[in-house]
Amino acid sequence: MLRYNRIAAAVIVAGLGLHLPAFAAEDAVVAKVGDLEIRQSELELAMNSLDSQLAQLPDEQKKVAALSSAIEVKLLVKQATAEGLDKTDDFKKRMAFLSDRELHGAYFRKHVADSITDAEVKARYDKEVAALPKEEEVKAAHILVATEEEAKDVIKQLDAGKDFAALAKEKSTDSNKDDGGDLGWFGKGRMVPEFEEAAFKLEKGAYTKEPVKSEFGFHVIKVEDKRVTPPPAFEQVEPQVRQLVMRDKYFALIKKEKAEQKVEISDETLRKEYDEASKKQDEQLQQ
Repeated sequence: MLRYNRIAAAVIVAGLGLHLPAFAAEDAVVAKVGDLEIRQSELELAMNSLDSQLAQLPDEQKKVAALSSAIEVKLLVKQATAEGLDKTDDFKKRMAFLSDRELHGAYFRKHVADSITDAEVKARYDKEVAALPKEEEVKAAHILVATEEEAKDVIKQLDAGKDFAALAKEKSTDSNKDDGGDLGWFGKGRMVPEFEEAAFKLEKGAYTKEPVKSEFGFHVIKVEDKRVTPPPAFEQVEPQVRQLVMRDKYFALIKKEKAEQKVEISDETLRKEYDEASKKQDEQLQQ
């Protein structure tokens, strides 16, 4: 498969607000709480802020949950303002943090997420595919019987010209007997060792001349075809590859800004751990 362990590193984009709504040109008022208005834009923001369980609801139920949440906020805003809670140092610090995070997200969307082209994603896919190890697969069928004598009799009939699929339907005890013993395509590590070793030694079109014993019984194996394992289709992994491109663009952007802006960490232990994390991030970019 296509380096899913690397693609998984793209989770750094989580929480950056990549799916903010496109607000309507006319930001209609959908509800009022006293003299405070709740507009469509705020409702859509509330919908995108629902916790994971509520976010799974059908759209109409999700909209009601978001509206309920927005109303609850407005119900307490006037009292909170009257008590001067918006003037406290703690509130101001929180607002500054949220403002910084939103600016970070806006810059990320403009210069990373929204800047990715389809050509970049396809080029990264081609690069990953080219780096994949070339692994062999075989397309095989088998006839499974209980005893070595039965297996030898099957081989004797094959040597005499009997059709493999017809013999599988007649003799095999496996559940795929009606399909002529067809096992489809498989690579190494998918079958029990004895079966795998025998199958991968066979040439295309050949069958085992001696019974192959495994924990399931005695097999007569035929290899129908061989090939190099094909990569996953671009359409199948495009979202993961796009996130990989996004991750690398983000890391590159951060690396550039670190080179231009001085970062100082007063706590020595924390600084060392941060430097180590930054080093690993740089290593990921080079892979």
